[in-house]
Amino acid sequence: MARASRPVVVLCPHFAPDTAPTGVVMTRIVEELVRLGHRVHVVTSLPWYRQHRVEDGWTGRPWRTEVTQWGSIVRVSPFAGNDKANIPRRAIGFVAFSVLIGLRGVFVGGAHRRAAAVIAMSPPLTLGLTGWLVAKVRRGPLVFNIQDVFPDAAVSTGKLSNRRLIALAEWLERVSYRRSEAVVVLSDDLRRNVAGKLPPKHAGKAVVIPNFVDSERIVPGGTDTAYRREFAPGAESVVMYAGNVGFSQSLDLLIEAARRMPEVVFVVNGEGSSRAEVQGRAAGLVNVVFVDYQPADRLAEVLASADVHVVPLRRGLGNVSVPSKTFSIMAAARPILASIDADSQVARMIGAARCGAVVAPDDADAFVAALASLLDEPGERAAMGERGRRWVVEHASPAAVGEAYAALIERLGPR
Repeated sequence: MARASRPVVVLCPHFAPDTAPTGVVMTRIVEELVRLGHRVHVVTSLPWYRQHRVEDGWTGRPWRTEVTQWGSIVRVSPFAGNDKANIPRRAIGFVAFSVLIGLRGVFVGGAHRRAAAVIAMSPPLTLGLTGWLVAKVRRGPLVFNIQDVFPDAAVSTGKLSNRRLIALAEWLERVSYRRSEAVVVLSDDLRRNVAGKLPPKHAGKAVVIPNFVDSERIVPGGTDTAYRREFAPGAESVVMYAGNVGFSQSLDLLIEAARRMPEVVFVVNGEGSSRAEVQGRAAGLVNVVFVDYQPADRLAEVLASADVHVVPLRRGLGNVSVPSKTFSIMAAARPILASIDADSQVARMIGAARCGAVVAPDDADAFVAALASLLDEPGERAAMGERGRRWVVEHASPAAVGEAYAALIERLGPR
C-alpha cells in the first residue's frame, strides 16, 4: 500500500510560524515525511510562544484550518494563562488544549480515514492520552515523542511539589507510555529513564531518534553582526545564553560570572517563566543584556554574535532533558560551555566533538574558570567551533531524522 494512501496525524504544541524550539523540530520532521511521500495532517496551537498569548492576527477564533498541498494544518487555542510560573493553572490549560486538539485530531482529514500513524509530542504530557484516543479512532499506531521527561524535570527543579499532582502526572506518564506503540526519545539517557517506567516486556518501546539541526540554514558567520552592534556595541567579548528562560536553566551562573567578569558582556536572548526573576538578580549589572526572541530568519546571525555560548542545566536534569540549542550552537561553529551532569548526552556529545567545555552543574567557580579559559584562547575557540560544525553535519541532519521516523512508521505498520 502506498504511503500516501494513509495519512500521518501529528498532534503537537507548536508549529511554524511559532518560534518554539519544539515547533521548529516538528515542522521539519513533517517536511521530511512529506518529502518521503507521506500525506500529513497537523493539529497544533495558534502561535503563542513568544509572548505567552495568541499573537496578533491569530485571535478571535478557537481554531483555524489551513489546507496545504500535502495535507492540512489545524490550529486551536492554547488556553495560555497570564502567570507562566503557575503550574496548576498551566496544567489546566494543557488539559483544555489537549481535549480540543484531540477533537480536531479525530476529524482532521476525514474521521473515516485510517491513519498510518499518530505522532503526539510531549510536553504537554496530556497529549499522550489524547494521542492514544485519536489513534484508537483513526486505527493507527501511536508514536509518542518525548522532548522532556515530565514530571521528573519539574520535580527536580522544585517547581512541582504537590504530592497529588506529582502522583497524577506519574500515573499519566506510565499510562501514556504503555498505550503507545513507540516512545521516541532524544538520547540513551532518556531511553533508560522511560524504559525504567515500563514493564520489562514493553521496555523495547523506547526508541532513540535525536533532534536535528538544519545546518543549511544555520551557517557559521563572523561576530561583527548587526545584532551584536545593536545589543553589545563595542564589546570585546560576548557570552550568550539563547533559549527558554525557565525553571531548568541555571542562569544564576551567568549572573555570577557577570559580577566577576565586568569586562565581558553577557547576553540572555530569550523569554520564559523565569526571565523576570533572572532580570531581578541581574539588577545593577550593566554588562548583562536581556533581548527578546528574534525572528527565525535571524537565528544564524544571533548565534554568530557570541564568542562563547553557554548551556546551563540544573543538577539531575541531564537524563530528562536534551537542550536542542546545543545542536544549533554547534552548527553556527561556536564553542559551548555546558554546566551539566557529566554522564549526560550533551556532555558526551561535546566530548566526542571536542567543541567546548563541560563543568559540574551549579558550580560557579568552575563555570567562571572555564569561561575565562575559553575567552583567553581565540584560536582554540575557532577550532572548537569548526569541530562542532563538522560533527552535527555528519550526525544530526534533518534527512536522517526524517528517514528514521518514516522507517519507524513503516515498521509499526497498520493495525
